[in-house]
Parts: sequence; C-alpha cells; structure tokens
Amino acid sequence: MSQLAITTPVPPGSGAKWKQILSFDNRFMPPLFITLILLVGNVSFGILESYQKTLLAIGTSILAELILGRIFLHKWPHLASAYITGISVGILLRSPFFWPYALCSLLAITSKYVLRVKGRHIWNPSNFAISALVFLAAESVATLSIQWGNNFGAMLVIWLLGSVIIWRLRRFHICATYVISFIALAFLRTWITGDPLLSEISPITGPEYQLFIFFMITDPKTTVRSKKWQCIVAFAVAAVEMLLRLDQSVYAPFYALFMVGPIALLIEMWCTHRTIPTAGLVKEAS
Repeated sequence: MSQLAITTPVPPGSGAKWKQILSFDNRFMPPLFITLILLVGNVSFGILESYQKTLLAIGTSILAELILGRIFLHKWPHLASAYITGISVGILLRSPFFWPYALCSLLAITSKYVLRVKGRHIWNPSNFAISALVFLAAESVATLSIQWGNNFGAMLVIWLLGSVIIWRLRRFHICATYVISFIALAFLRTWITGDPLLSEISPITGPEYQLFIFFMITDPKTTVRSKKWQCIVAFAVAAVEMLLRLDQSVYAPFYALFMVGPIALLIEMWCTHRTIPTAGLVKEAS
C-alpha cells in the first residue's frame, strides 16, 4: 500500500555498535504496524474473510514485486512495500472468492511499474487496484466496513502507535490534516443531511480508515513533495470524499484518493517542468 518502508532514509549509523543494534530500522515499522492492525482486528472482531485469502494476497504481491522489479529495474527490490500492499488487500477486500485477492494484488504491483509519468507512478498501488476492482467487479467484491465496535481501547492503541510511527516518518501532518478535515466536514454533512453527527464521524474509527489514513494518503511515492501542499491535498481528499458520501458512494475514501492524488501529482510535475526551464534562462541571462 505505501512506499514508506523503502523510501524513508535510514538514520546515520555512526554511533556505538550497541546503539546500532538497538536502533530500529524505519523500513520495518510500517509492516509491523499493519500486521498489528490485522491481528488486533481479526482476534477482536474477525475482520478477515480468511487467513488463506490474506496469505494469497501477500504471496501474489511479493511474487509480482520480485518478478517485475527484476524485469523493469534489473534488481531485487526491497519487499516491505509489497508486503504492505498484499496485507492491505487481504484486510480491505471482501469476497467469497479467492481470485479477487490475487488479481487485486497483481493489479496493485503492476500499476507501480506500468502506470508511470516521467518515471513516477501516480496512483497509490493498493488504492488503484481496490478502486478498480470494486468499480469493475462490484457484484463479486466489496471492501471492509466493520467498525471497532465499542472497544475504544483497541482503537486507542492503534491510533497512538500509528501516530508515533507516522510522526517518526515525518508524515503525521498529512494524517492530522485529513482527520481534522473529516471531522469538520462531518458537521457540514450533518447540517445538510440531518443525520446524527456520531453516525457521520463513526466511519473514521474503523480498521478500514486506519489503513487508509496511515498507509494510503501518506505514501511518499504518490504524494506531492511540499509539506504545505501535502496538507492541502489531504484536505482536498476529505472534501471530495464528503461530496461522494453525499451521493451515497459506499467507497468514497478510495474513490476520492483515486481522483485527487494523481491530479495533484500531475499539477506538481507540470509546475516543476515550467519552473526549471525558467530558472535556467534566468541563470543564463545573469
């Protein structure tokens, strides 16, 4: 789902050897965190269709990453990102069949290598694959929608741990902007629809949103570079999601990121392309 694991710089290892042993590589934090979400969610609330389907999604994702990485990049890629994509598909997808789990993982990883603009993929892999599958095969596939029930403790542990990890990876501002925007727009939705405020806010407490907030919208490979614009894009995703929710879209967060994310990246690329030649001309003139 996210590229956090393979793009976050490793802290300098110039300290004592015991510090190097005790320091924890950032690349392994997101995979461990998402595994914790799976274990807590499944043991407490049975969020998985089955462990076999989740393992199929993970295995397909890792195998595809190995093959495509070797073909396109001529090297063996780090597998943390593929593991996150596979386990996310295994958690988020709901289907009585096995094939959607394999197909969704394959679509997600393939999109990273094929759907590229100027050498950069513009969709978050799992967001792209899940959005495509629920749109094209709605009769066979759905997404997870279960909440954490009344177990506030489970949600609190996930949020605290996730916040610490995201803070360490310097992407907490994206999560915070999205959550604040979602809650603020919930008031607007309540005013428009007349529905209870808690029913508008409650979706954000579910495991589906934990994955969406901590892994999809924070993906460094598919987010703009400027911190200010990352916050603006996070708000735009929440705003588009609100409009889709008002239109009764079941998959509003996935569709919102599917539409907003690539547009933001393309605008950034266009602005960068315009800025660099201009800067070059100014330098030549001086």
